[in-house]
Amino acid sequence: MDKFDGIDSDALREALADATDAKETKRLIVALDYLDGASVDDLSDRYGIPRSTVYYWLSRFEERPIEEAIADEDRPGRPTKLDRSVLREVIDAGPTSYGLDRDEWSPAVLREVLDREFDVSYSEGHLRRLLAELSG
Repeated sequence: MDKFDGIDSDALREALADATDAKETKRLIVALDYLDGASVDDLSDRYGIPRSTVYYWLSRFEERPIEEAIADEDRPGRPTKLDRSVLREVIDAGPTSYGLDRDEWSPAVLREVLDREFDVSYSEGHLRRLLAELSG
């Protein structure tokens, strides 16, 4: 594997000196060890990292600037939810505060308002539990 043609070891060392994140530090150390001649198998064994991950990390250094190569990528996951204090404020304000012609929340109506106003989504079952917990 002929990775790292043109990769500057001084730039990697500089980035390592500035690194504050453990994952970034590990990626930089792996890259520097590779530049010093360690094989992917050695790096995998030495650092307890799957070989496929080592290859992936090294490819990132070839394809991207160092700052991007060491950073974690965005991962899809559960959407951000509202803080409970915000939920309580919405529930306490009541449906009329959101332009609805009704005095009490239902899980379906609360779900619609939260989606429209805050771009978050909850199941109706979860909202039923939150209404019971936060009302009153």
